Amino acid sequence: MESIWNYRNLLFEGTVVTVQLALASLLFAVLLGLIGATAKLSSNRLSQNFAATYTTLVRGVPDLVLMMLLFYGGQQILNDFGEVTGWWDYLEINQFTAGVFSIGFVFGAYMTETFRGAILAIPRGQIEAGIAYGMTPMKIFMRITWPQMVRFALPSFTNNWLVLVKATALVSVIGLHDLVWNASTAGRSVREPFTFMFAVLMIYLVLTAVSDVGLRWLDRKYSVGVRKV
Repeated sequence: MESIWNYRNLLFEGTVVTVQLALASLLFAVLLGLIGATAKLSSNRLSQNFAATYTTLVRGVPDLVLMMLLFYGGQQILNDFGEVTGWWDYLEINQFTAGVFSIGFVFGAYMTETFRGAILAIPRGQIEAGIAYGMTPMKIFMRITWPQMVRFALPSFTNNWLVLVKATALVSVIGLHDLVWNASTAGRSVREPFTFMFAVLMIYLVLTAVSDVGLRWLDRKYSVGVRKV
């Protein structure tokens, strides 16, 4: 435990990076999920096919493979394109950006199915009633669709978020100084890898426990007036 205390600042810095990575990835995943769900539920066949291809392919690609492809190959593709077009000289994708886009891209596919299922669970009669009442599409979304979509999506959303938090550990492979990277470095320096990995385990448990408390509060907030069966 003395070693953990001596490296507490390093572990804290890694934890902050991990939380930032998870939140940024979640925002990107939610954005892609809403776009994907809208595309799948649209009447446009091209949008439906594009969204279906995205969810099918991405959910079949390991997170680590996609992350490394983006980090190593994506940067080369961008720079080759910039050289051909003359739009930029050189772009560098850092580890944090690669992690956010790859994790967000992967979990965006899961969020797409989560939001699609939640929207389909809303009784169609309520949407039709809003239209008959003269509500604009935005008002229908804010007053009818969004509150119920959140309630129906929360169980699956919670699972996706908890898995996403654990997936952030993969970014240490491409050199991001997150919690796992910093703990591994400290463990090797004092030859106590097990001690520091156990500390990482406990920190991740705390993060997921805090997340669970927050998501349960959201569930109660959006379930007010709803009878539990």
